[in-house]
Formats: sequence, C-alpha cells, structure tokens
Amino acid sequence: MKSLQKKAISAVAVGLLTGLACASAFAEDAPAADAPEASPITANVTVTNNYIYRGISQTDSKPAIQGGFDYAHESGLYIGNWNSSISWISDEYGNNGSVTGKNTQSKYSSVSAPLEMDFYAGFKKELIGEGFASDLGVLQYYYPTSGIPNTGGLYANPNTTEIYAAQNYTFGPVTGFVKFSYAVTTLFGNANSTGSYYPDFTVNYDTGVWGLALNGHVGYQYVAGNPPAGSTYYTGSPLASGTSNSTLYSYTDWKLGVTKDFGAGLSGALAYTGTNAATYKGGYSYSSPSGNNLGKAAYLVSLTKTF
Repeated sequence: MKSLQKKAISAVAVGLLTGLACASAFAEDAPAADAPEASPITANVTVTNNYIYRGISQTDSKPAIQGGFDYAHESGLYIGNWNSSISWISDEYGNNGSVTGKNTQSKYSSVSAPLEMDFYAGFKKELIGEGFASDLGVLQYYYPTSGIPNTGGLYANPNTTEIYAAQNYTFGPVTGFVKFSYAVTTLFGNANSTGSYYPDFTVNYDTGVWGLALNGHVGYQYVAGNPPAGSTYYTGSPLASGTSNSTLYSYTDWKLGVTKDFGAGLSGALAYTGTNAATYKGGYSYSSPSGNNLGKAAYLVSLTKTF
C-alpha cells in the first residue's frame, strides 16, 4: 500500500533512502561537463521479511517482494504504480479466517488474492519554500482476486480509494512529512466504512555517519461506520448492538528504525513496529488464521534497489 508519499510510509511501510549519484572528477584544465539530466522515470524493487502497512502485517508475518515505477514531471505532476505480494485476503476467507470464523473449515478455499497493486497520481511542489514540498493526490489500492463470494453485505470489496494531502519539511538534517488520507470508498473490505481516515507523522534524521539515518513514525487508523446487522466476531461471538467499526478496528501504529544508504541506489532498513489494535471477546481485531495478532510488535528488515 504505497505512493510517492506512501513509499515514504512503507518507508513507512519500509522507511528507505535513495542512493546519491557520484560526481566524476576532472583535471583542472579539462572543460567542465554538464551534469546528466535526471530521468523523470524511476523504478524500485524491494525484498522484505514482512510486509507491514500501517502497523498491520499484510503477509501473515512472512516475506514479500515489492516493486514499482514513478513518473514525475517538472511541473509537479506525478503518476506511479507500486506492487507487493500479500496473503491477507485469501487468509481471511480461508480456514479459521476472519470471514469464516475461528476453528471453522472454510467453504471459500478457492479465494485467491496474491497481489496488491497501487495506482496513484498527484501534484507535488515546493509551494512554501525550498525543502517544503506540498503534495495532493489520489491513491487506488487494487487487489486482483478470484473466488470471492457474495457475503450479503457483511464484507465489502477490498479495493479501496483514498485521497491525501501531505506537507513535507526540511530542517537541516531533519526531514519528514505530515499527511492526511481519507477513504472515499469502503476501507480494505470493512463494510460501511466509507469516510475512514489516517493521519500520520514521519520524521527522519540524517546522522551524517556511514550513510545512516534514524526514522520515526506514528499514525492513527480510524475506521468509520458500523458493522452490518447480523455480524459476528472472529471468535463467533455476536456483536453487541451499537458496536462500531471504530471500536473493533481503529488503532494507533508506530515505527522506530534506521536506514543505511549503500550508494548506487541500494539501501537497507531495520525497524521495530507495533500497534495498540484492540481485542474483542478473546480475539484480535487483526487476526491471522492461526489466531496470531497481525498488529503485534515486530521487526522489519528490507533491502531496496532504486533505478
């Protein structure tokens, strides 16, 4: 789940730094050469031990491979695509999944959704001053799926559209952004959740030593609306009248990490993430088929190559 700004999240997600280009040295009497123009098109590929987005594992704490492309015009307009392997949708519809319930054999075992594809576009420009880029955009999370059944409105299509506004900042070695994302559709399969939102804050500190930078992040996922009538919880318990999606699914997430720039577009990241995602009647709000908390504190290790 990424964008130009979002990749700073997965950065957030994965918190990665791009490499710095090395300038060639010339003899004093040689004519100066023009620096090559930076390409408006960039690409990236990442391998990680766990795809964590907004504090929640999207791969049941298993490895993922990710990659994408971006085009940024000098006017400030940009478009891009980012992709990752996932398992959370098929897990939800599988044995012991959140759709079928705890200790339940699934009748939806044919559900397949191994990929997340994000498409985004926006405008990003230093409107306030140098180092203070403002960013407005729209992000479409698209999950190619097969076999998803009609649940009578108990669960929504996982495809999600968000609009976002972000303000980047630079104070010497300190950089980062504040951002607000708003869902104009239902959010990641939660019924009646249109209007959910996610404000977050990210800060990075360039230590100036060995290409190391320290990273910090905090965000709050608010899930709007109420579950449909007749909904039950993962443990099979019926939901009490008046229970809201926020009571079940809203939470705060955080991340502390360090990134290493190896040069030539290669960077690595190590982070520790977690959430305060709620429990309800003996089950986790974000639960794996084995009953594990997908929002638990976890270590994240990743390696990214930018082209």
